[in-house]
Amino acid sequence: MTEITHIPDNLLVQYSELMQNCIHPVPDGSNISFKSKRINERKYWYLYISLGSSRREHYLGEDSTELLDRMDDERAVWASNKDDRELRARLVSMLVAGGMTATSRDEGKVLSLLERSGVFLAGGVLIGTLAFKAYANMLGVKWHSELATQDIDIAADNRYTLALPRPKKPIRLGQLLLDSGMGFFEVPALDRKRPSTAFKLRGRELTVDVLTPMLGRETRRPVKITDFDTYAQPLRFLDYLFEEIQPTVLLFKHGIMINVPAPGRFAIHKCVLSQRRKAASAGKARKDLQQAEQVFQALVEERPGDISLAFEAAQAMGDKFLGYFDQGLNQIGKEIRDSIRSVVSG
Repeated sequence: MTEITHIPDNLLVQYSELMQNCIHPVPDGSNISFKSKRINERKYWYLYISLGSSRREHYLGEDSTELLDRMDDERAVWASNKDDRELRARLVSMLVAGGMTATSRDEGKVLSLLERSGVFLAGGVLIGTLAFKAYANMLGVKWHSELATQDIDIAADNRYTLALPRPKKPIRLGQLLLDSGMGFFEVPALDRKRPSTAFKLRGRELTVDVLTPMLGRETRRPVKITDFDTYAQPLRFLDYLFEEIQPTVLLFKHGIMINVPAPGRFAIHKCVLSQRRKAASAGKARKDLQQAEQVFQALVEERPGDISLAFEAAQAMGDKFLGYFDQGLNQIGKEIRDSIRSVVSG
């Protein structure tokens, strides 16, 4: 077993400070502007929001003292928030310099766009290797293997939303990527009659995959996600991850607030997923188990209760789920495996 490196306590305190500053983000005006139009000798005001290469227009009303005062108040909020963003940027720089896990440029640009557009506020959840990277900072460790990938896996479901007002209009996740100006295109489905659930960055290896829990019989038919007005690929047992979601911050520029599954559930689900991979995906199965082993190792040392709670929830998933978990657990390092069995049996 390779030892995981622990992050110094002073960095964990700074990371907590960053979390507190990011958890209630306020617009800073960097992509927002007020503009007026004259129609039939009357002046009307509009709010413009720029996202990538697209721009959304919102009508505010006819020119009036009250409306002008409201716009001045909003500009004052933007100005006051500038110092907050500068503080966050300094914290991110210090944390990365201290050895915490940073987010790559391409990943950071895409995830910043999704955050600003409300994807995570509306219940979107990062799973896969990006979630694994996020757990390093959450748990105060450096992984001995980060297992780099160029996939951003966004999970969403019509049944699971955060305790926030539902958007009046869908966010249109797929169209947001296509209109971003970054060079995304839809990856055609194997069955050309079915809608795409993946978007690739042209000239790069980065792909955004949209996933959702598979319910009922086995199927590959994409599922329409209402709040995001896009289609997602169903994945069996993904609902296990959705039942306990936690916020965290990725280290890029001034921090990106995202959602990830509880780390204990992530590790158990990775064991299960590794056993459901087809033979052609043996490399991905090994990566699943390596990620599960490292997360388990960090939790056993610092937060064994997380594993107990995740296992209790796993028992409600049924014998098949538990069988896959046991098979996957048998394939990770003996020392960690024995520790996990000791925790869950207790």
